[in-house]
Amino acid sequence: MSNRAIVALLVSGVAYGGSGGAAEPVEYIGRLTHEALDEVSGIVKSERGDFYWVHNDSGDEARLFAIDADANVLRPPYMRVSESDWPGHSIDNAWNFDWEDIALADGVLYIADVGNNGNARRDLGVYVVNEPDPLAIPRMRALNFLPVRYPDQQNHPAERWHFDCEAVFVADRKLYFITKHRRPGQVGSREPGAKLYRLDTAFTDRENVLTLVGLRDDIDQATGADLSPDGSRLAVSAYEALWVFEKPRVGDDWFSSRAWKLDLDPRMVKQLEAVTWDDAETLLLVNENRDVMVADVGAFARVGERN
Repeated sequence: MSNRAIVALLVSGVAYGGSGGAAEPVEYIGRLTHEALDEVSGIVKSERGDFYWVHNDSGDEARLFAIDADANVLRPPYMRVSESDWPGHSIDNAWNFDWEDIALADGVLYIADVGNNGNARRDLGVYVVNEPDPLAIPRMRALNFLPVRYPDQQNHPAERWHFDCEAVFVADRKLYFITKHRRPGQVGSREPGAKLYRLDTAFTDRENVLTLVGLRDDIDQATGADLSPDGSRLAVSAYEALWVFEKPRVGDDWFSSRAWKLDLDPRMVKQLEAVTWDDAETLLLVNENRDVMVADVGAFARVGERN
């Protein structure tokens, strides 16, 4: 396990599983202490250095927080505000209806306002923001908003509640979405299965109809996703499991390629909401309860071949 992962967002150094013996595949690192980070639902590692961008779930202000590997909230040093009172990096031209995940590629942040618990929203989309230097500016502006629509959703609410999304990632300059399913009419219910969609256009004045790429019936409640630093593996978090998919040899259906899985103890991870790669072998995890964890990808088990 990397040194960066062990200190990432540290509050305490208590490892899950107790002292002595082999390290557990998932280790509890500590808790986020910044008061404004009360319901984190997305995280991505910066391309500018050893820090992370995080955001809260629905109903928060349109803002991001930059957190370094020592649990410090980053802010411009000339701002006359204490770290504890720092309100985050606000984003003009944006609104947090239900931000669920964040992705980063080539210096551009993609903030996914695609939470759709009741499968009835008709204003889903993604904010596009250039990644700033968090020590240089206090706020930023969304370059644009990309409205999105699922090609297989005809009604709002949908007949089958398969159109909520909490996981996005970028691969080969394309933005992808992974859905989270429920039983129709039951917001708090769960139904196994996930679909993978791709964004092929970048209209700002009309809906971008997503392209359905693949599906799996054994992913239960996908909550986050991130591509590995070298682009060869996709990590997906769920309430009770972590998944890693190998880049497909042909096409871009990541769900059809070789996969590895790690079952999770829900008593430990609780409501796991976000995942990002900390290095080539380590995933950093955050739940809505402020807990921060790391997972060793080498401990994942190979999933059987699909028919």
